[in-house]
Amino acid sequence: MQLAPQHFDPAPRPLHVAIIMDGNGRWARARGLLRTRGHKRGADATRAVVSGAIELGISYLTLFGFSSENWRRPRDEVDDLMGLLRMYLRSEIAELHRNGIRLRVIGDRSRLARDIVTLIENAEAQTRANTALNLTVALSYGARDEITRAAKRIAAEVVAGRLDPDDIGEESFAKYLATADIPDPDLVIRTSGEKRLSNFLLWQSAYAELVFTEKLWPDFTKQDLEDAIREYCRRERRYGAARG
Repeated sequence: MQLAPQHFDPAPRPLHVAIIMDGNGRWARARGLLRTRGHKRGADATRAVVSGAIELGISYLTLFGFSSENWRRPRDEVDDLMGLLRMYLRSEIAELHRNGIRLRVIGDRSRLARDIVTLIENAEAQTRANTALNLTVALSYGARDEITRAAKRIAAEVVAGRLDPDDIGEESFAKYLATADIPDPDLVIRTSGEKRLSNFLLWQSAYAELVFTEKLWPDFTKQDLEDAIREYCRRERRYGAARG
């Protein structure tokens, strides 16, 4: 089914929306359920928001799925999350492909199980030519680690004589990040009432508009996404310049 983008007044809409999906555990705890039930409901919310992003005319959507710090969680919870990830990669990719969604995954894959890495690689290859939505999922991801890796790659280029240190600037540095071919987010949304970036897209979000909502991620809907975009559209983005 082809989804028609919805329009907003005032314009323009954000090209790239990034979301810190927070609150699965609290959602489950408030209902006396295991945290895994919260993660499963969170996966349902993810499906709805991905579909909603296409309907709302968003070109790029980045979701913070699992941080580098999340590896410190109890082993059984991490195992359950990895199981959900496997299930999603096996069952949802065909649907993403049918809807014209390109999937990319950023983060440290060395900590993921080999079969998960293979599923990710296959999903990325299968959806590479799709253009309806560029969906990026951050897994085993931390922005400080991403920036450190970029700095190491640049240092190696300098040592090898392939890069002049005087040529290093913000634009050239960004080419070494995991998001090199993705525009910076215009809007970053965080659910669950927390008001911090938590090591997510720190370089890329330098001038992003931030919207925080009290909604826990399993309760987040397309309407909540639309409300956040409307809030974005009401703001004046000045990038450090004086108000006009």
